[in-house]
Amino acid sequence: EVQLVESGGGLVQPGGSLRLSCAASGSTFGNYDMTWVRQAPGKGPERVSTITSYGAVTYVANSVKGRFTISRDNAKNTLYLQMNSLKPDDTAVYYCVADALGRTTRGQGTQVTVSS
Repeated sequence: EVQLVESGGGLVQPGGSLRLSCAASGSTFGNYDMTWVRQAPGKGPERVSTITSYGAVTYVANSVKGRFTISRDNAKNTLYLQMNSLKPDDTAVYYCVADALGRTTRGQGTQVTVSS
């Protein structure tokens, strides 16, 4: 079973950028479709973006379109989320989720706070 560890979160001012990483281990990373999901305080989870095992981006939430970019490096067993033009509404815990034939695994999350 794959294990996932997110990193790269932190405090950033509005308009700033962050790049999140999700390091995978314990299984063949290239077998998994990967998704970034976020959850803001007091709100339900929101799917941010999805990328297939071979690198095709199949979903980008309207709320982040044009600002966030999902990518992956299967050779490095790592998933990325480049976040630009950050807004206070992007404040949330960001999780990466691995999906293989409907079986999902989620990391522990990384906090992103956008505030001046």
